[in-house]
Amino acid sequence: MSEPQNTAETGPREVYWHLPGFCVHFYLFQVLLRLMKTHPGCFEEGYRIGSVYGTFPGAIWNGGRAVFGISAKGDMKKILDTYAALGVPVRFTWTNPLIEEKHLTDTYCNLIMSFADNGTNQVLVNAPVLEDYIRTNYPRFPLISSTTKRITDLAGLQAELQKGYYLVVLDYDKNHDEAMLAALEPEASRVEILVDEICFPHCPMRTAHYRDEGLKQITFDKGSPYPCPNRIGSTVKPSFAECKKRPAFLSKEELPSYIARGFVNFKLVGRGLPQELVKESLLYYLVKDEHRQQISELMDRELAKLPGKR
Repeated sequence: MSEPQNTAETGPREVYWHLPGFCVHFYLFQVLLRLMKTHPGCFEEGYRIGSVYGTFPGAIWNGGRAVFGISAKGDMKKILDTYAALGVPVRFTWTNPLIEEKHLTDTYCNLIMSFADNGTNQVLVNAPVLEDYIRTNYPRFPLISSTTKRITDLAGLQAELQKGYYLVVLDYDKNHDEAMLAALEPEASRVEILVDEICFPHCPMRTAHYRDEGLKQITFDKGSPYPCPNRIGSTVKPSFAECKKRPAFLSKEELPSYIARGFVNFKLVGRGLPQELVKESLLYYLVKDEHRQQISELMDRELAKLPGKR
């Protein structure tokens, strides 16, 4: 991805949005992408869908959120082919921090990678052993350094940017760290920012929570929810309104200042969260204010036509 130029001759800087849950929100994203083509004047100028991220259910390499189940080969092909036809990369969340060498030959995960190996689809990484395996065996996949690494110091982040990753996802606790943002400006186009994280800020249990989700994924054991006192859903229903209350939240009004500095990759939360929350975030960030109601109604109408939409 070459860095776009923000000049009168070339138009506005292109901004890339990375959307959550390519399986669970498959129908919602189909509708969104088609509306962006048929009603371009209703969406913010220069905004593009950079990828849809997530996993097929039951893949032990998956991290961040355990996702159980299994996808048949035909279903995988349908989903991958649909996004390819729409011109959007699928990004796999291979960020399980507990992956060891013994997990690398997993039949299901390697099948997914072989199906998705089109030179466009991407991978988020965390565990070095898995990253090395993918670099060797699936070299056409651009690799993205995951926020699950919890790199919160500037030196560590700058070192990460020197490792040849396609993108590096900023720890969301640093979304408003002015000193860090200023220092990252030379590499801003390669930094991805999660704008609407719903989890508790500066949570001391976050790394342990990622490990717990990784263990659940590897052992195929749903178990009980991680015992975090800050967990959304234990006392508060997940909602976009709750996302907006978090200190890491980047409002629509703040985004132009980030874009002007060269930060053009933004990520939305939503894997494992209600479709209504994800839809609301799409409407808030991608759609012009005066067209939000119109696009919302069109989304609902188009979703009603699709089988298995909910």
